[in-house]
Amino acid sequence: MELSQPGTPPREGDEARAAIPFNRAARAGDEHRNIELAIKGGHLAADGPFTERCGEILAELLGSPVLLVHSCTAALEIAAILAEIGPGDEVIMPSYTFVSTANAFVLRGATPVFVDVRPGTLNIDPDAAAAAVGPRTKAIAPVHYAGVGCEMSSLCALAAERDLFVIEDAAQGLHAALDGRPLGTFGQLGALSFHETKNVTCGEGGALIVNDEALMERAEILREKGTDRSKFFRGQVDKYTWVDVGSSYALSELGAAFLKSQLDAAERLTARRLEIWAAYHAAFEGLEGEGRLRRPTVPESCAHNAHMYYLVMRSRDDREALIAHLRELGIHAVFHYVPLHSSPAGLRYGRTPAPLPVTDELSGRLVRLPLWADMDDADVRRVVDGVLAFAGSPGGAD
Repeated sequence: MELSQPGTPPREGDEARAAIPFNRAARAGDEHRNIELAIKGGHLAADGPFTERCGEILAELLGSPVLLVHSCTAALEIAAILAEIGPGDEVIMPSYTFVSTANAFVLRGATPVFVDVRPGTLNIDPDAAAAAVGPRTKAIAPVHYAGVGCEMSSLCALAAERDLFVIEDAAQGLHAALDGRPLGTFGQLGALSFHETKNVTCGEGGALIVNDEALMERAEILREKGTDRSKFFRGQVDKYTWVDVGSSYALSELGAAFLKSQLDAAERLTARRLEIWAAYHAAFEGLEGEGRLRRPTVPESCAHNAHMYYLVMRSRDDREALIAHLRELGIHAVFHYVPLHSSPAGLRYGRTPAPLPVTDELSGRLVRLPLWADMDDADVRRVVDGVLAFAGSPGGAD
């Protein structure tokens, strides 16, 4: 996508134009129709025809069985139970992630062990992960930040050597790949998100990717409140009953009806996001060359999904000034995670065996720009012009 006259200062009156939000859930077009069909069909709880079809689409895309759940958080919680993680166990993860990555294991009584990230991708540093492995380590939970794959060959080799579970937090990773393999399919288990901030959404939703066939039967039971209800509906048992721990993790049929429309349009939605991402990337190449900011790093082995576009500014003050500058132009840009190792709950429940200089430094300088599939070219130009005007203004990133 070409940008007309990048770098032109915002025109007078731009501030009064419609605000550009950081995120707006894309509309595929068939959402209302699918929801009406679900209502007419009379099946509103989980595991109706839309749930079944979404599972088929995802399984075909990923090459692994998938269970739809009400959130990525739910998928991670099921994964923690399947890995039999409990009190006294430790799970290695990046500090630069969302709280659900840690909460899933804290709820089982385990201790998250926070390690640093790579400065380029902001993904977990395999060397730091290896150094953190100890006698209580039970699993590694890599997070594919911004839909860019972690160094899974190193992490999986480490896990195999030390007999550890690998549970991938691929919340941001649908339609992204590493060495041609979908994110979320390297470890025994993976977790996807369909939250409204994600590329494909149903408002709140998620999926558990089960890459180890031996875990599938129990995964179904945990998802169904600890019952063998799924076997009953397949005719494998003549009644269902409580057989294990579990909770109400399944996604409703209404959510699946919405999701089905999004999955049908996913290639188009992703293609548009990639166009916007590429436009940002090209527009800010000069600023990176001048040392005023840093653009995202995508290794050659990764096919990303344009989940987000971020800039790493030269200082926290620059980051805050850019956010304020864009806000004055009606553009909503935001920072991202507060590192978990420095959060109140992270200090209480987690452990940080070594300093995390990259996490501490980059988390204070990163700013995310608006990126959603229905942004038009004029929206993108406004964002680009706003950033370039800031960089060239007194007190900007000079």
